[in-house]
Amino acid sequence: MSIETIVTRAWQRQAVWLWLLLPVSWLYGFITLLRRQAYKAGLLSSYRAPIPVMVIGNISVGGSGKTPLIIALVSYLQKKGVKVGVISRGYGGDTSQMPALVSATSLPHVVGDEPCLIAHMTGAAMAVCPNRQQAIATLLKTEPNLQLIIADDGLQHYALQRDIEWIVVDAARGFGNKQLLPTGFLREPVSRLEGANVIYHEKPNTDLTLTSKSGSKIRSADRLTMHLQAGELQRLWNPTSSVAQLSSVKPPDNSRVHAVSGIGYPQRFFDTLESIGFEVIGHPYPDHYDFSLAELLQYGDYPIIVTSKDAVKISALLADYTATQALNDEYVELVSRLWMLPVTAVLSENSYHNLDAQLKALGIRNDHDMNTSASL
Repeated sequence: MSIETIVTRAWQRQAVWLWLLLPVSWLYGFITLLRRQAYKAGLLSSYRAPIPVMVIGNISVGGSGKTPLIIALVSYLQKKGVKVGVISRGYGGDTSQMPALVSATSLPHVVGDEPCLIAHMTGAAMAVCPNRQQAIATLLKTEPNLQLIIADDGLQHYALQRDIEWIVVDAARGFGNKQLLPTGFLREPVSRLEGANVIYHEKPNTDLTLTSKSGSKIRSADRLTMHLQAGELQRLWNPTSSVAQLSSVKPPDNSRVHAVSGIGYPQRFFDTLESIGFEVIGHPYPDHYDFSLAELLQYGDYPIIVTSKDAVKISALLADYTATQALNDEYVELVSRLWMLPVTAVLSENSYHNLDAQLKALGIRNDHDMNTSASL
């Protein structure tokens, strides 16, 4: 078991031994505060993009539903006729090949797993690079008519100035012991949420009553909210003709399955599978984990279900393997048991109204706005 997995589980349990790390958290918090103030005072330089930038991020480590949210926002803006592009750090990719454009055919080990998923699901123009300025320059060189750039997970990247900032909070997970890394899983203190645009990731049909630091109640109608909606199970990999002959039946409800997950908060994935009727044997791995086909062979007897993000990497492994050799009987049997559970972020109407108002304030007009103006 990796150190990352041990610490993640300790955060979930709020283990007592984590408090021994409190001096390290104080130092981390002091450095973080100094760094942010240095950017605010202009002591450290920051980059202003030539077009508006919307940053989507969180103050916690681990999954909060940020990637499905970005996919939903990009799809919404595309339908409204807004020319939107996406940038990302490209975590897990090959930085020696960055900045790089991302397409539906890009490989996870080159550009990262989340960028591959976003590009595949939306077809949006996208670029990756740890240096966000270089990512934006690369993107605009190819797509000069973009109206908006969405920055994936750039909340703490203060070297990039932003016009809109959405902070995703997992309402069910909360803030743990409310301590900064490594005692807790917060990158920034909870006070960072004051005055920010916060979108609360809640379970479906949840009506939580929230209280601000000042003690005032936050009405449900005033909150920006989202939840994840599970789709239908899909075969993870489109098989070759030799594999297609093998009978592969979708796992029925109430059946036992292996849930293999290398995302930031695997328990949410396990809970989702249980909520739709499966008996789950959970196998959590560190976020962005690089699976091997041989490693997946250990999960025999039952179907294996993975997340969309993990499916991107496993599919690439299978494609790479079959490019040079045929699958042996053991791998053919494995492929027949591999399934993916897609999820979709469902946003509240208030979230979309808020976004529309922010874009309007920035002068970003969509096709509907222009058609309305033309008819007047």
